[in-house]
Amino acid sequence: MQYDYLIVGSGIIGMTIAYELKQQNQNLKIAICEKEDNVAQHASGRNSGVLHAGFYYSANSLKAKFTVDGNNLMKEFCSQHNIVVKPTQKIVVVKNKYELKGLYELQKRAEVNGVETRIITEKEAEKVDPNIKTYQKALLSPNTASVDPKEVCNKLKDVLIEHGIKFYFNTSFEEVKFDYKYLINSAGTYADKIAQQFGLAKNYTMLPFKGIYLKYITNKTDIKTNIYPVPNLANPFLGVHYTITSDGSIKIGPTAIPAFWRENYDGFNNFNLKEMLEILYYESKLFVLNNFNFRNLAIEEMKNYNSKVFIQKAKNMVRYIGSDFKPIPAGIRAQLLNTKTNELVQDFILEHGKNSTHVLNAVSPAFTCSFAFAKYVVNEINQNKKENKNVK
Repeated sequence: MQYDYLIVGSGIIGMTIAYELKQQNQNLKIAICEKEDNVAQHASGRNSGVLHAGFYYSANSLKAKFTVDGNNLMKEFCSQHNIVVKPTQKIVVVKNKYELKGLYELQKRAEVNGVETRIITEKEAEKVDPNIKTYQKALLSPNTASVDPKEVCNKLKDVLIEHGIKFYFNTSFEEVKFDYKYLINSAGTYADKIAQQFGLAKNYTMLPFKGIYLKYITNKTDIKTNIYPVPNLANPFLGVHYTITSDGSIKIGPTAIPAFWRENYDGFNNFNLKEMLEILYYESKLFVLNNFNFRNLAIEEMKNYNSKVFIQKAKNMVRYIGSDFKPIPAGIRAQLLNTKTNELVQDFILEHGKNSTHVLNAVSPAFTCSFAFAKYVVNEINQNKKENKNVK
C-alpha cells in the first residue's frame, strides 16, 4: 500500500499535523510511524500540561504567532472530547527592583502579541494567592490553564484512528517498509538526524536539556495559581515554577539541566555513547566560549540535581511551602543548537525538501501551539508541493 503522507513521530506535533491534513482532505491516506509502543512517550507526554497565554515570545516569532490561537484551539478540542481544562491563571513574580524591567518587557510583548495580561500590585497578587511573594509588582495572565497532556494525546490518537490514520508502533523511520509520497518529520529529539538524511538541517544539532519535576505531596491547597519567576529572555527557559495540574495537584519544575544523550531520562537507561561524545563536544565548546552565558546556566542548573537547591528556588517565590516533594517522570527538551553561531535556537523551524517537510526545535510552547501550528505546517506543505510541481 502507498500512503500520501508518512509522519515520523507520534507526539502532539505529528498527530495534530495528521489531524489537520484530514480536516482539509478526508480521502488522504496517512501513516504515522513511531519507534515507541504508544503515542506521547517523550516530551508530549512529559510536559507541564500548561496552556500558555503567549506573552513570553518576541513579536515576529512563530511561537508568538500561534500560542494565542493554539491555546483556544486546544481548549476547543478538550471541550469537544470532555477533557478537563483547569483555568489556573498565572502570576509572574519579581525578586527585586532589577527584575522589574523584565516584568515590563513581558507586558510589552503581551500587548504586541494580543495577549490579555496586566501588571498588578503586590496586594493584588496576594488576593489571587495569599502565599505569593513578590517585589512591588507582578504580572497576571488570566488565560493560562492546565490539561493532562497524556489524556489529550491519547484522545487525539483515538480520533485519528477513527479517521482512518494508520499507526505503526515499534517502527523507527529506518524500519519503514511501505511506500509513501511525502514525508513529514516530527521526530522530536531525532528530527535533526532525519532532516540531515535529506540534506537539510546542515547547521543544526540537538542539544538536549533534562526537565525534572517534583510533585508536592503535603496537600493541594498551599498554592492556588501557577507562579513563575521573571525569566532570562536571552535563553528559551522559563525557570523553576509552580504548576497547578488539571487534577489540582501542585508540582515544581522543570529544570533545564544539560543532558548527556538524547534520551537521558533516568540513570544510564537508553545510554548512547556516540550521542554523549557529540553532545559533550558542543557543551564543552559552549562552556569555554560562554555563549548566551551557557557556563553559568550549566553550573546553576546542575545544582538542581540536589533536590534541596531545586526546592529552595521554588520556596523563594512564596511565603510558605513544605518540603515534602517526590520526583515524577522527567522530560527531555529537544532544543536545537545553531552550530554556526553557537546559539540556542529560540523559535520553531521548518525546512523543506522536494517531497519532505521537517519540523525542528518544536519545544515549549509547542504543546499549546500544536493545533494552530499544524494549520501553518500543512499550508507550508501545500505550498512546497505546489512549488515543486511548478519546477518541473
